[in-house]
Amino acid sequence: MSETSAAVRLQTQLDEGGARYRVIEHAPEGRTDVVSEMRGHPVGQAAKCIVVRTKVTKKTSRYVLAVVPGDRRVDLDRIRELCEARSASFADPETAERLTRSVSGSIVPFSFDPALELLVDPDLLGHSEIYFNAATLDRSLALDTQDYLRIARPTLERIAEPVDGPQG
Repeated sequence: MSETSAAVRLQTQLDEGGARYRVIEHAPEGRTDVVSEMRGHPVGQAAKCIVVRTKVTKKTSRYVLAVVPGDRRVDLDRIRELCEARSASFADPETAERLTRSVSGSIVPFSFDPALELLVDPDLLGHSEIYFNAATLDRSLALDTQDYLRIARPTLERIAEPVDGPQG
């Protein structure tokens, strides 16, 4: 993967959309809790981005980019229900990186692939800004939440559960 096609595409999309954002340079880090501390914001304000594979039929898979607050985890059962699928699991790293054009830990809360549906938990959107790694492990963005919604146009669904909730 190059410096990454997702990083270039993200910046282009934000600039063309007139988004209000700040770039934050930091040491390379992909763990949400650690990078949130480095950026200086509550973990719940971070967009944790996970690629989920749902099996709709034995031979048909559907991929979802699940975006939840950084202090929560993805509710796989809820995504399975929403996709009317037989099962839901985390996508293998190679597939996730191919669909997002980003290395694991730097996936952005935008979909640049028609095979990747963007689902965002509304609890992430209760702040004026959201934070996320900008398709690289050493650069993050603080993005105006309303600009995020306007440009990314995600489907909003309750897909997060507390970290201490039932296993998914």
